[in-house]
Amino acid sequence: MLNEIKGSSTVVDRAISGQGVWQESPLVGADALMKAHQSGSPKAFRLSERPFLELVNVRGDTRDPAFARAVQSVIGCAPPEKANTIARGNGYTMLWLGPDEWLVHSDTAHDASRPAPLEAKLRDAFVGQFSAAVDIGSGYTVLEIDGPKTREVLSRGCPLDLHPKVFGVGQCAQSHYFKATITLVPLGGDRFEIIVRRSFADYFVKIMLDAAAPLLS
Repeated sequence: MLNEIKGSSTVVDRAISGQGVWQESPLVGADALMKAHQSGSPKAFRLSERPFLELVNVRGDTRDPAFARAVQSVIGCAPPEKANTIARGNGYTMLWLGPDEWLVHSDTAHDASRPAPLEAKLRDAFVGQFSAAVDIGSGYTVLEIDGPKTREVLSRGCPLDLHPKVFGVGQCAQSHYFKATITLVPLGGDRFEIIVRRSFADYFVKIMLDAAAPLLS
């Protein structure tokens, strides 16, 4: 059984000592491929996972001041109302997915030995409102890509216009990479965050590294 490793970009699973709790990243099947990629210390393009983040789907109406206040009290920012934008606060990032839907993720990994606090906090804040918060962390993972070839690798399977003047910091977009649905977030420079469904994660890593290979040789 593996010990918990914090801050590693190659973690695929972890045991919480003494708790009988086991977490497994969606990338466990691509562990060898990820480690081979990262061991080469690629400078042109780097792919890594940010495993075990909290992810909560939020539904509500920003026309209701109580909803906006409740989100502000927990997340530390108001829900972004402009399409395809994000907001940050209190160690969380909130992504606009639709007029009444957002995705919130923590900026650090969650300790599996304790209940995920974000969903519970939001549910408590939403009492008496027509709002909802649902933990979806087990169904997704968060990846990060970086390097001067990043946009070229992305453009091989993603139809979005990735020019920084068009798609930059503070924005987000739902799209696809080949057959995998993704949510893409520019982080500045050549860095992007990618949120991908668990069912597509293994495929996504393999197809992205395959697309990147000719550019790294």
